[in-house]
Amino acid sequence: MNANIKSGLKNSMSYADYRDLMFQLVEERNTSGNEKSEERIEFTKLNNRRMKRWDKTLKISVKAKKRLADFDTHVTWLVLTETWCGDAAHVLPVLNKIAELNSNINLRLVLRDDNLDLMNEFLTDGNQAVPKLIMIDDETGTVLDVYGPRPSEAAGYVSRFKAANGKLTPEFKEDLQHWYNKDKGVTIVEDVTLMLCRFQPSFCQ
Repeated sequence: MNANIKSGLKNSMSYADYRDLMFQLVEERNTSGNEKSEERIEFTKLNNRRMKRWDKTLKISVKAKKRLADFDTHVTWLVLTETWCGDAAHVLPVLNKIAELNSNINLRLVLRDDNLDLMNEFLTDGNQAVPKLIMIDDETGTVLDVYGPRPSEAAGYVSRFKAANGKLTPEFKEDLQHWYNKDKGVTIVEDVTLMLCRFQPSFCQ
């Protein structure tokens, strides 16, 4: 295990502690990260509401639950994130629900801007995009796979729009939120299942 991952794990928090942090930041009219802009403060407030809703309403199918319960390797999911990130507000509650289904999965969250050396090891197309999940084998400390910052279908949706328009517009970002609300975490569950399959083929048989 390299020094940046060790440091990230040392600085990490549980999902419950991350949610507590968000509540505290909202109360203080603040945000995580180095940029304390009014826009990011408002996004943290909005994302707290989103995550509160997902924590209460998110459902994983019985079929997916049974399959995910069969994963039998001890791993840590170290996820880089920030409270102002809209994608994280939708992705993290799903990752938490999955981790709750299998005690072999240890979910830990770490703030990007406090761990930039770690972030820079796991860039997405050269960008410090979050959320970014790093799957670590607990026995060997080896990085087995990475996931994020968006579920596969949303990532394709974003790539196509950028290719056609150069950058994401406010209208597109609103459409992306509608996609997350309609998808209800299904694509994330499918993506994560495939990720686990790549490491443990027997899990998929």
